Amino acid sequence: MPHSELSQRLVVPVNGGPGDHRALAVVARIADRSPVLLTLIYVVEVPQSMPLDAELPVEIDRGEAVLRRAEEIARSALPSAKGSGGIHRELLQARAAGAAIVDEALERGANAIVMAGRMRSRHGKPTLGDTVAYVLKHAPVEVILVRQAPPGATAASADEPVLVGASQVGGTTWR
Repeated sequence: MPHSELSQRLVVPVNGGPGDHRALAVVARIADRSPVLLTLIYVVEVPQSMPLDAELPVEIDRGEAVLRRAEEIARSALPSAKGSGGIHRELLQARAAGAAIVDEALERGANAIVMAGRMRSRHGKPTLGDTVAYVLKHAPVEVILVRQAPPGATAASADEPVLVGASQVGGTTWR
């Protein structure tokens, strides 16, 4: 399928966790309704004590492996993407993952960012973490967040994301 202005340009940050599968399942549901151009990104966060272009072979190798695996999952979930060049991978080095995700969405002209998040406790308060908070606050495009169930919780279906609320991406409303 040729790329067109009707294609949904989605950026999906991945980290190798179980949320990757859930976020890509949401992408597959969007792709059922319109063509998708997908950019998978993995961000290596570089500590302030190191130069931004520092060589971090262990982290780079892990990122490349995570991206390869996410692309395999995406290609199997998005049959129309096979051979179309509709899936791109980007390995980025940045001080903060949230800023890198937002910048990549801008650079790619994305319609939305689809990402997974997991509730944690920080100082006794629940949080989705700095990356999700940054993306939600600063992204100039829609953000579709898949919140992972806490460990030990049972989900309706491990393979199907549960979408709560309503979000509209490119004329498609999700409820």
